[in-house]
Amino acid sequence: MPDGVRGALVRRVSTRHDGPLDVTWLAARTPGLPLGRIRLHWEPASLTGWDVTAHLGLATNEVHLASWPAAPEDWPRLVRPTLYEVTGLCAALTFATDALDLSNRLAGV
Repeated sequence: MPDGVRGALVRRVSTRHDGPLDVTWLAARTPGLPLGRIRLHWEPASLTGWDVTAHLGLATNEVHLASWPAAPEDWPRLVRPTLYEVTGLCAALTFATDALDLSNRLAGV
């Protein structure tokens, strides 16, 4: 990672099993993650490969989503299925929440 960077914000996860991850660098002073967004951080492992971690932004905090210690050089292929499932789940929950909010407004609740 470049100097002054604390990780990468996952922008998009390809639907293809071998597809790319689109990311944006996050500066070290970036505030907490937005709801449903994922931050990746990686650094060289002690013996070989990369230690990769993912954090998920929730409404009031961010939580540790997953770790891949000593992941191989092609670690994006390893982490992609987890990131794809979590981003899909977050999108579905956002849609369901918006639908419930609209239903409540229409019902006058």
